[in-house]
Amino acid sequence: MYRNHQKRLLTLLADDKHSLVYLKGGSVTHRYGTDYEYPFRQESNFLYLTGVDEPDMAAFFHCGTGEYTLVIPRRSSRYAVWMGYVQSPQDYRKAHDPDHIIYDDEVSGWLKKVAPEKVHCLPGAEEDIRSLGASPETGELQDAIAYCRVIKSDGELSLLKKAAAVTNQAHLEVMQSVNPGAREFEMKAIFERHTTGNGLVHAPYSGIFASGRSSAILHYTGNQEMLNPGDLFLVDAGAEYRGYAADITRTCPVNGSFSQMQADLYDIVLEAQTTTLNMIRPGNKMEELHLQAARIVVKGLSDLGLISGTVDELMDANVFALFFPHGLGHFLGLDTHDVGGYPKGTDKIDRPGLRFLRARRTFEAGMVLTIEPGLYFVPALLQPALRNEQYAGHLNADRLEELFDFGGIRIEDNVIVREDGIENLTTVPKSRHEIEHVMAW
Repeated sequence: MYRNHQKRLLTLLADDKHSLVYLKGGSVTHRYGTDYEYPFRQESNFLYLTGVDEPDMAAFFHCGTGEYTLVIPRRSSRYAVWMGYVQSPQDYRKAHDPDHIIYDDEVSGWLKKVAPEKVHCLPGAEEDIRSLGASPETGELQDAIAYCRVIKSDGELSLLKKAAAVTNQAHLEVMQSVNPGAREFEMKAIFERHTTGNGLVHAPYSGIFASGRSSAILHYTGNQEMLNPGDLFLVDAGAEYRGYAADITRTCPVNGSFSQMQADLYDIVLEAQTTTLNMIRPGNKMEELHLQAARIVVKGLSDLGLISGTVDELMDANVFALFFPHGLGHFLGLDTHDVGGYPKGTDKIDRPGLRFLRARRTFEAGMVLTIEPGLYFVPALLQPALRNEQYAGHLNADRLEELFDFGGIRIEDNVIVREDGIENLTTVPKSRHEIEHVMAW
């Protein structure tokens, strides 16, 4: 898999036949200058091209010959004592199949022999290359790697499917465990017990386990509050398998059944997701889906009497952004918010609700993305809007103020773009009937 990734990248740089690509792997990081070590996670671009999951590594790739040179550190006995087994060059050769292996203190002499015209590197690595006596070039590599990473190989898809399968089951176990009086962190523990128990020890992001009004906080990580009857509980959490992420969100009623208002609002979000999932196919664009989801949100809110005006009037006034303030989805892969969402030369849309789109490009087969419409009641957005002429005439203040403690609803699936639509990797129940059935077990 990794050799194929290298070939794909070097094809884009084939005109530089006498140049090299340089990538530096990650290092162990510590908390605020202490000896507390965070679990090591390899830098994503380096992992994409090498599969090497060990700190303090580097690699060169020859644009003309395709030769892969792995640069390894000289480990001391101290490293062996504190960090574990020290691998030999033969170990690395057997595990990762590089064409050449050199130690990090041999790079300068090796580069003089190779004498590249230039060395393609990512921004921030220029000084490393200059210190070795070579000329760095940062104009092409970042965009080239992003271009490659957007379309997933079959090997990558198999890893994403594994991450999704474990995450699906973890979400199901949480949904079955939700009950009034439990704490958010207890639900987090149930989720992580399943993912860790299946060998997926890295989380791709800090999980959100948010009840009540906290479910309207998009990146809530407090996870300390009690789950109260009558509230909703939103779980946005995933697992990572060999670097590849799953990112799934579900919202359920704490007491196992939706109230009428919860049901009405939930169905708006579900309709927005179902509609936009059905719109995904090569040639369509993320912003088109986002605007369709926004139209469904404002129509649903209007039908409930929470806002007023025709759908076109509400869209023209950007009322949707008050209730759906984030992007519809993002690319998924080695990073939760994976690279490639904005190809070179693509600008963000300067419009409320669309400024935060994490991806703006035409879909192609082989892309992997999330679709996650949401509907939130955020006093910090709604209170100023009630005093703003642009919005106030469209807002039913009395009804909306009753929902300031409601929180929010989000539903998120992970999908592969196929030639005829999508392959949905997410199997966690999401219809109201399914959720209530699962919670009754």
